[in-house]
Amino acid sequence: MSIDLLHEKIRKLKCPVIVDLCMKEELLPPHLLEQEGSYSKAYFRFCGEILEAVAPVVPGVRFSFDEFALLGAEGLENLSKLLKRAGELGLYRLLDGPQILSPWCADRAASLLENDAYPCDGMIISPYIGSDSIKPFVPACAKGEKDLYVVVRSANKSASELQDLLTGKRLVHGAAAELVNRFADPILTKCGYSRICAVASAGSPDSLRNLRGQYKHIFLLVDGLDYPSGNVKNCSYAFDRLGYGAAISAGPLITAAWKADEGASGISYTDAALQEIERIRKNLLRYITIL
Repeated sequence: MSIDLLHEKIRKLKCPVIVDLCMKEELLPPHLLEQEGSYSKAYFRFCGEILEAVAPVVPGVRFSFDEFALLGAEGLENLSKLLKRAGELGLYRLLDGPQILSPWCADRAASLLENDAYPCDGMIISPYIGSDSIKPFVPACAKGEKDLYVVVRSANKSASELQDLLTGKRLVHGAAAELVNRFADPILTKCGYSRICAVASAGSPDSLRNLRGQYKHIFLLVDGLDYPSGNVKNCSYAFDRLGYGAAISAGPLITAAWKADEGASGISYTDAALQEIERIRKNLLRYITIL
Protein backbone atom coordinates (compact mmCIF):
# COMPACT_ATOMS: atom_id res chain seq x y z
CA MET A 1 0.00 0.00 0.00
CA SER A 2 1.45 3.36 -1.03
CA ILE A 3 1.38 6.77 0.63
CA ASP A 4 -1.35 7.65 -1.90
CA LEU A 5 -3.56 4.83 -0.65
CA LEU A 6 -2.83 5.83 2.95
CA HIS A 7 -4.12 9.32 2.12
CA GLU A 8 -7.20 7.80 0.51
CA LYS A 9 -7.93 5.68 3.59
CA ILE A 10 -7.51 8.73 5.83
CA ARG A 11 -9.94 10.65 3.61
CA LYS A 12 -12.56 7.91 3.65
CA LEU A 13 -12.34 7.18 7.37
CA LYS A 14 -11.80 10.82 8.40
CA CYS A 15 -9.28 9.33 10.81
CA PRO A 16 -5.49 9.78 10.53
CA VAL A 17 -4.64 7.58 13.54
CA ILE A 18 -1.96 4.89 13.25
CA VAL A 19 -2.19 2.42 16.15
CA ASP A 20 1.24 1.63 17.60
CA LEU A 21 1.30 -1.91 18.99
CA CYS A 22 4.52 -1.46 20.95
CA MET A 23 3.64 -2.59 24.48
CA LYS A 24 5.11 -2.99 27.96
CA GLU A 25 4.33 -6.32 29.63
CA GLU A 26 2.57 -4.63 32.56
CA LEU A 27 0.09 -3.01 30.14
CA LEU A 28 -1.19 -6.33 28.83
CA PRO A 29 -4.52 -7.50 30.31
CA PRO A 30 -3.55 -9.92 33.13
CA HIS A 31 -5.96 -12.62 32.00
CA LEU A 32 -4.08 -12.95 28.69
CA LEU A 33 -0.82 -13.64 30.49
CA GLU A 34 -2.56 -16.18 32.71
CA GLN A 35 -4.27 -17.95 29.81
CA GLU A 36 -1.33 -17.95 27.39
CA GLY A 37 1.43 -18.72 29.89
CA SER A 38 4.09 -16.41 28.44
CA TYR A 39 4.46 -12.78 27.45
CA SER A 40 5.32 -13.70 23.85
CA LYS A 41 2.13 -15.70 23.33
CA ALA A 42 -0.04 -13.20 25.21
CA TYR A 43 1.40 -10.28 23.23
CA PHE A 44 0.78 -12.08 19.94
CA ARG A 45 -2.84 -12.78 20.88
CA PHE A 46 -3.34 -9.21 22.09
CA CYS A 47 -1.96 -7.70 18.87
CA GLY A 48 -4.07 -10.03 16.75
CA GLU A 49 -7.29 -9.14 18.55
CA ILE A 50 -6.51 -5.41 18.42
CA LEU A 51 -5.85 -5.70 14.66
CA GLU A 52 -9.22 -7.30 14.03
CA ALA A 53 -11.01 -4.67 16.13
CA VAL A 54 -9.39 -1.51 14.74
CA ALA A 55 -9.16 -2.47 11.05
CA PRO A 56 -12.54 -0.91 10.12
CA VAL A 57 -11.80 2.47 11.75
CA VAL A 58 -8.09 3.32 11.31
CA PRO A 59 -5.89 3.50 8.21
CA GLY A 60 -2.89 1.70 9.63
CA VAL A 61 -0.90 0.06 12.40
CA ARG A 62 2.71 0.16 13.60
CA PHE A 63 5.01 -2.59 14.87
CA SER A 64 8.56 -2.61 16.28
CA PHE A 65 10.99 -5.10 14.73
CA ASP A 66 13.32 -4.90 17.73
CA GLU A 67 10.54 -5.57 20.22
CA PHE A 68 9.62 -8.83 18.51
CA ALA A 69 13.26 -9.74 17.84
CA LEU A 70 13.99 -9.53 21.57
CA LEU A 71 11.42 -12.29 22.05
CA GLY A 72 13.55 -14.62 19.92
CA ALA A 73 12.55 -16.83 17.02
CA GLU A 74 8.97 -17.12 18.24
CA GLY A 75 8.69 -13.33 18.40
CA LEU A 76 9.92 -12.85 14.83
CA GLU A 77 7.59 -15.57 13.58
CA ASN A 78 4.70 -13.82 15.33
CA LEU A 79 5.69 -10.47 13.80
CA SER A 80 5.61 -12.02 10.34
CA LYS A 81 2.14 -13.46 10.96
CA LEU A 82 0.80 -10.16 12.32
CA LEU A 83 2.16 -8.13 9.41
CA LYS A 84 0.60 -10.52 6.94
CA ARG A 85 -2.74 -10.42 8.75
CA ALA A 86 -2.68 -6.63 8.87
CA GLY A 87 -2.22 -6.63 5.10
CA GLU A 88 -5.16 -8.99 4.65
CA LEU A 89 -7.26 -6.57 6.70
CA GLY A 90 -6.30 -3.71 4.37
CA LEU A 91 -4.22 -1.83 6.94
CA TYR A 92 -1.19 0.31 6.10
CA ARG A 93 1.73 -1.37 7.89
CA LEU A 94 4.52 0.63 9.48
CA LEU A 95 7.56 -1.17 10.88
CA ASP A 96 10.05 0.45 13.25
CA GLY A 97 13.31 -0.76 11.71
CA PRO A 98 16.27 -2.24 13.56
CA GLN A 99 18.79 0.12 15.12
CA ILE A 100 21.03 1.66 12.47
CA LEU A 101 24.51 2.32 13.85
CA SER A 102 26.57 1.92 10.67
CA PRO A 103 26.19 1.92 6.86
CA TRP A 104 26.21 -1.88 6.95
CA CYS A 105 23.29 -1.91 9.40
CA ALA A 106 21.46 0.45 7.04
CA ASP A 107 22.03 -1.92 4.12
CA ARG A 108 20.65 -4.85 6.11
CA ALA A 109 17.66 -2.85 7.31
CA ALA A 110 16.92 -1.76 3.74
CA SER A 111 16.92 -5.37 2.58
CA LEU A 112 14.46 -6.12 5.39
CA LEU A 113 12.11 -3.53 3.91
CA GLU A 114 11.73 -5.73 0.82
CA ASN A 115 11.77 -9.05 2.68
CA ASP A 116 8.56 -11.03 2.12
CA ALA A 117 8.89 -12.52 5.59
CA TYR A 118 8.12 -9.11 7.13
CA PRO A 119 5.77 -7.43 4.65
CA CYS A 120 5.35 -3.76 5.45
CA ASP A 121 4.42 -0.62 3.55
CA GLY A 122 6.82 1.72 5.30
CA MET A 123 9.78 1.54 7.67
CA ILE A 124 10.82 3.99 10.39
CA ILE A 125 14.52 4.71 10.89
CA SER A 126 16.81 7.20 12.62
CA PRO A 127 19.02 9.42 10.39
CA TYR A 128 21.58 10.34 13.01
CA ILE A 129 24.52 8.57 11.37
CA GLY A 130 23.90 10.86 8.38
CA SER A 131 22.88 10.20 4.79
CA ASP A 132 24.34 6.67 4.97
CA SER A 133 21.23 5.73 6.92
CA ILE A 134 18.86 6.87 4.16
CA LYS A 135 20.59 6.05 0.87
CA PRO A 136 20.02 2.25 0.92
CA PHE A 137 16.24 2.78 1.15
CA VAL A 138 15.93 5.19 -1.76
CA PRO A 139 15.74 2.58 -4.58
CA ALA A 140 12.71 0.84 -3.05
CA CYS A 141 11.01 4.22 -2.55
CA ALA A 142 11.86 5.38 -6.07
CA LYS A 143 10.35 2.20 -7.54
CA GLY A 144 7.08 3.19 -5.88
CA GLU A 145 6.90 0.10 -3.74
CA LYS A 146 7.78 1.26 -0.21
CA ASP A 147 7.78 4.36 2.00
CA LEU A 148 10.48 5.50 4.41
CA TYR A 149 9.87 7.46 7.61
CA VAL A 150 12.90 9.24 9.05
CA VAL A 151 12.83 10.38 12.70
CA VAL A 152 13.87 14.04 12.66
CA ARG A 153 12.48 14.93 16.11
CA SER A 154 11.72 12.12 18.55
CA ALA A 155 9.03 12.43 21.22
CA ASN A 156 10.92 11.25 24.30
CA LYS A 157 11.49 13.69 27.16
CA SER A 158 15.27 14.02 26.78
CA ALA A 159 15.23 14.51 22.98
CA SER A 160 15.76 18.24 23.39
CA GLU A 161 19.17 17.64 24.98
CA LEU A 162 20.57 16.93 21.51
CA GLN A 163 17.92 17.40 18.85
CA ASP A 164 16.99 20.97 19.82
CA LEU A 165 20.56 22.26 20.06
CA LEU A 166 21.57 25.05 17.72
CA THR A 167 23.91 24.22 14.87
CA GLY A 168 24.65 27.43 13.00
CA LYS A 169 21.29 29.15 12.49
CA ARG A 170 19.13 26.05 12.80
CA LEU A 171 18.36 23.31 15.30
CA VAL A 172 19.89 19.87 14.98
CA HIS A 173 16.53 18.33 14.13
CA GLY A 174 16.07 21.06 11.51
CA ALA A 175 19.30 19.90 9.89
CA ALA A 176 17.92 16.34 9.95
CA ALA A 177 14.74 17.55 8.24
CA GLU A 178 16.78 19.26 5.54
CA LEU A 179 18.65 16.00 4.98
CA VAL A 180 15.33 14.18 4.56
CA ASN A 181 14.11 16.83 2.14
CA ARG A 182 17.14 16.33 -0.12
CA PHE A 183 16.05 12.74 -0.71
CA ALA A 184 12.30 13.39 -0.57
CA ASP A 185 11.88 16.03 -3.28
CA PRO A 186 12.56 13.78 -6.31
CA ILE A 187 10.11 11.06 -5.18
CA LEU A 188 6.72 12.75 -5.14
CA THR A 189 3.46 10.80 -5.50
CA LYS A 190 0.02 11.63 -6.92
CA CYS A 191 -1.14 13.07 -3.60
CA GLY A 192 1.71 15.60 -3.72
CA TYR A 193 3.74 14.07 -0.91
CA SER A 194 6.99 12.16 -1.07
CA ARG A 195 7.54 8.50 -0.27
CA ILE A 196 10.36 9.65 2.00
CA CYS A 197 8.61 11.03 5.06
CA ALA A 198 9.54 12.46 8.46
CA VAL A 199 8.63 11.55 12.03
CA ALA A 200 8.09 14.50 14.38
CA SER A 201 7.01 15.06 17.97
CA ALA A 202 3.50 15.73 19.27
CA GLY A 203 5.15 17.55 22.18
CA SER A 204 6.90 20.14 19.99
CA PRO A 205 4.27 22.41 18.40
CA ASP A 206 6.79 24.99 17.12
CA SER A 207 8.74 22.23 15.42
CA LEU A 208 5.58 20.88 13.77
CA ARG A 209 4.60 24.33 12.52
CA ASN A 210 8.07 24.90 11.08
CA LEU A 211 8.28 21.48 9.44
CA ARG A 212 4.84 21.79 7.82
CA GLY A 213 5.52 25.36 6.68
CA GLN A 214 8.99 24.73 5.30
CA TYR A 215 8.60 21.27 3.75
CA LYS A 216 5.38 21.23 1.76
CA HIS A 217 5.99 17.80 0.22
CA ILE A 218 7.11 15.84 3.28
CA PHE A 219 4.47 13.65 4.90
CA LEU A 220 4.70 13.91 8.70
CA LEU A 221 4.09 11.07 11.12
CA VAL A 222 3.42 12.74 14.47
CA ASP A 223 4.64 10.56 17.32
CA GLY A 224 4.29 10.95 21.07
CA LEU A 225 0.61 11.57 21.68
CA ASP A 226 1.09 9.08 24.53
CA TYR A 227 3.47 11.45 26.32
CA PRO A 228 2.17 14.14 28.75
CA SER A 229 3.51 16.89 26.46
CA GLY A 230 1.59 15.58 23.43
CA ASN A 231 -1.92 16.68 22.51
CA VAL A 232 -4.12 16.77 19.43
CA LYS A 233 -3.93 20.54 19.10
CA ASN A 234 -0.16 20.24 18.66
CA CYS A 235 -0.69 17.38 16.20
CA SER A 236 -3.03 19.53 14.10
CA TYR A 237 -0.10 21.78 13.07
CA ALA A 238 1.32 18.91 11.01
CA PHE A 239 -1.64 18.81 8.59
CA ASP A 240 -2.07 20.88 5.46
CA ARG A 241 -5.12 23.07 4.76
CA LEU A 242 -7.01 20.09 3.30
CA GLY A 243 -6.40 17.94 6.36
CA TYR A 244 -3.77 15.78 4.66
CA GLY A 245 -0.02 15.39 4.77
CA ALA A 246 0.17 13.81 8.21
CA ALA A 247 -0.88 10.97 10.48
CA ILE A 248 -0.80 10.54 14.25
CA SER A 249 0.85 7.54 15.89
CA ALA A 250 -0.53 6.55 19.29
CA GLY A 251 0.24 3.44 21.33
CA PRO A 252 -0.65 2.77 24.99
CA LEU A 253 -3.08 5.68 24.95
CA ILE A 254 -5.17 3.37 22.74
CA THR A 255 -3.95 -0.15 23.45
CA ALA A 256 -3.91 0.30 27.24
CA ALA A 257 -7.11 2.35 27.39
CA TRP A 258 -8.70 -0.61 29.19
CA LYS A 259 -6.64 0.29 32.28
CA ALA A 260 -8.59 3.50 32.85
CA ASP A 261 -11.14 1.63 34.93
CA GLU A 262 -9.24 -1.67 35.30
CA GLY A 263 -12.26 -3.49 33.91
CA ALA A 264 -14.72 -2.04 36.44
CA SER A 265 -17.20 -1.13 33.70
CA GLY A 266 -16.94 -4.53 32.09
CA ILE A 267 -15.67 -3.07 28.79
CA SER A 268 -13.24 -5.23 26.83
CA TYR A 269 -9.77 -3.98 25.95
CA THR A 270 -10.69 -3.96 22.27
CA ASP A 271 -13.79 -1.86 22.87
CA ALA A 272 -11.78 0.47 25.13
CA ALA A 273 -9.27 0.90 22.29
CA LEU A 274 -12.04 1.73 19.83
CA GLN A 275 -13.51 4.31 22.19
CA GLU A 276 -10.12 5.99 22.60
CA ILE A 277 -9.55 6.09 18.83
CA GLU A 278 -12.92 7.79 18.40
CA ARG A 279 -12.09 10.28 21.17
CA ILE A 280 -8.77 11.17 19.49
CA ARG A 281 -10.46 11.47 16.11
CA LYS A 282 -13.22 13.77 17.37
CA ASN A 283 -10.78 15.95 19.28
CA LEU A 284 -8.52 16.31 16.25
CA LEU A 285 -11.44 17.24 14.00
CA ARG A 286 -12.05 20.25 16.24
CA TYR A 287 -8.83 21.69 14.79
CA ILE A 288 -8.66 20.34 11.24
CA THR A 289 -11.08 19.42 8.45
CA ILE A 290 -10.29 16.36 6.34
CA LEU A 291 -11.80 17.09 2.93
